[in-house]
Amino acid sequence: MSLPTNNSQQPKSEFQTLLESSEFSYTPPRRGEIRNAIILQVDQREVIVDMGAKQDGIVPAQDLERLDPEVRDTLKVGAEVPVYVLNPRDQDDNLIVSINMGLQQYDWEKARQLLKSEEVVEVTITGHNRGGVLVRWNRLEGFIPSSHLVSINMSNERRDMWNEIMDKKLGVKVIEVDQDRRRLIFSEREAQKEWRAHQKARLLAELKEGDIVKGTVTGLRDFGAFVNLGGADGLIHVSELAWHRVDHPRDVLKVGDEIDVYVLNLDRDSNRIALSRKRLLNDPWEDADKRYHEGQLVEGTVTNVVDFGAFIALDDGLEGLLHLSEMGDGSLKEPYSYVKKGDRLSLRISHLEPEKRRVGFTQRWGTDIGADERAAGEGVPAAELEAAGETAPGDEAASAVEAPTDEAAVVEAPPVDEVTPVEQEAPAEAPEEEPHNSEPDSEDNQ
Repeated sequence: MSLPTNNSQQPKSEFQTLLESSEFSYTPPRRGEIRNAIILQVDQREVIVDMGAKQDGIVPAQDLERLDPEVRDTLKVGAEVPVYVLNPRDQDDNLIVSINMGLQQYDWEKARQLLKSEEVVEVTITGHNRGGVLVRWNRLEGFIPSSHLVSINMSNERRDMWNEIMDKKLGVKVIEVDQDRRRLIFSEREAQKEWRAHQKARLLAELKEGDIVKGTVTGLRDFGAFVNLGGADGLIHVSELAWHRVDHPRDVLKVGDEIDVYVLNLDRDSNRIALSRKRLLNDPWEDADKRYHEGQLVEGTVTNVVDFGAFIALDDGLEGLLHLSEMGDGSLKEPYSYVKKGDRLSLRISHLEPEKRRVGFTQRWGTDIGADERAAGEGVPAAELEAAGETAPGDEAASAVEAPTDEAAVVEAPPVDEVTPVEQEAPAEAPEEEPHNSEPDSEDNQ
């Protein structure tokens, strides 16, 4: 009696081979399935593809119109393309597929990878609704909820604002991918830190010290102003905002200003960009000796008030000190009740040292504009103005300043030797006081 043989050692029967053949393992196309296909025919109305099914797939003209022109140009007979099954069997028993949605499959797979890697990508705004903005990434439509927006204020209801942001590019992260529901959600807020670091690294690689670039003021702090240069911020230190003293950046700039800046320093190790605004402004000290002289009447703005006086900036940025002893009639005990920051004052230049970048001002020589215009037109030195009595507003000598500048007026003016320096400097309302304030203070006090 023979033992039964082991079936595993027997060769496969013809029936078993038939069961394992593709004819019996065939799976019909399902709606939503992605398959690779070979193009069999291309015409203007449709494309016929072989996708390994019992019948060929048809790509309709509407789907072809959604493809980018460069993609349509690659559709040749024999080319392999991914197709998405739209309808396994329509009313005419045709298998309808989409190349456009098949190509989108690659983007969905990439989106899932981005969700895991948290890499920052760039999207383009295509529209908006009450909940956020619509964006396009590659061939996919996505959405950024308003709570995940940083650069756009959704509460702004200006119609022109939406026109301005159309086609704007944003750096975002993928935070949700649901291909079945065709749901792709991005976040600008999550990407902001990485995006700025990426943009700053790019800028640091492209910029050179000495470049002049345009930027937008994004923030003001006590120590300076932040300027966006196109995705990354640089800093203008408060000392580089202007040639004159700037107490706070808001005195010369405001958020949203578009300005040209000078690239002062690039620190690629710490990813810092130092900028300057004043380097693009004319240095007022370069030709100060040609534009100004001692005794000249000028107007300036108070930039800071300190215990010993006030700092004054002329309109061109030249800044100097109006010492307490040179304010008013020289008898003030403190400056704070007399001037405040932002005040406009008329005063005279008491001394000018362009080589030391120093200028001192005084109000004790008189600040009558008519007198200054005559002095400027005739080039009268400060000493002659003082001798002519154009000081101490309110007394008889000062009233002569308002007289016409013709020769007759000059003849009728009192002789120089009859007007002593004490009489010139003493206040009109108190001529009997001792001339203890008659002499100007030294330069050290200014």
